[in-house]
Amino acid sequence: MKSFYLTDVGRVRSHNEDSVTILKNNSGEYLLMVADGMGGHRAGEVASSIAITHFGKRFNEMSSVGSLEDAVNWMNDNASEVNNEIIEYAKNNSEATGLGTTLVLALLTKNYLIFGNIGDSTGYVLKNGRLHRVTKPHSLVNLLVETGQLTEEEAKYHPKKNVLMKALGAMEKVELDIFDVDLSSEAILLCSDGLTNMLTDEQIERVLNDKALTIEEKIIKLIRKCNVRGGQDNVSIAYLEMKESGEEE
Repeated sequence: MKSFYLTDVGRVRSHNEDSVTILKNNSGEYLLMVADGMGGHRAGEVASSIAITHFGKRFNEMSSVGSLEDAVNWMNDNASEVNNEIIEYAKNNSEATGLGTTLVLALLTKNYLIFGNIGDSTGYVLKNGRLHRVTKPHSLVNLLVETGQLTEEEAKYHPKKNVLMKALGAMEKVELDIFDVDLSSEAILLCSDGLTNMLTDEQIERVLNDKALTIEEKIIKLIRKCNVRGGQDNVSIAYLEMKESGEEE
């Protein structure tokens, strides 16, 4: 297993509202997380940091997350706790109006791989050299695409493409979308929309499949490509290679 994560402010934003990490516990289980915060007066980075710090602390306190059912409950219980923490922070800090964060996370154990998601950050797996999107964005434009009111091409350039229908801190009760994923994948990629708004899945895939690059170089190259294209947003990536592309289990 090799892993690497990185965040970059981009070329337009004055500060970084993303938070990202990869953790490993004593049982050899991995937790990857990316959170993209929102809110005025730098409140966004507070919200994303609350999410990553809370989940990270809980993960590090446990020797193992347990069974698949335990893991799903653990994800949703912690998401509820984070949601309450963010709401409480906003109540006590008048400048933190509109405080909230997306969260995409992946939990890898010997027996299962699950993703959890709320908001429009994205979780992928790489399988047979192809990138497969696991999560679905909780965005207004995605809802319009799913109901046939917009095409995917129209959604890319829609003026309200950043409007979220769900986020941590944005509603009283939250539940993550949970995805049970095939363990035979080669890699896990989590990212904020600063990556997916700048590069297509095919462009990301091409970099990840470049055998001449180390894992660190791949992620640095992806971020550099976003910045060359304008770097309109913060970019955060968490990447874990489970095995080499095409390698037998």
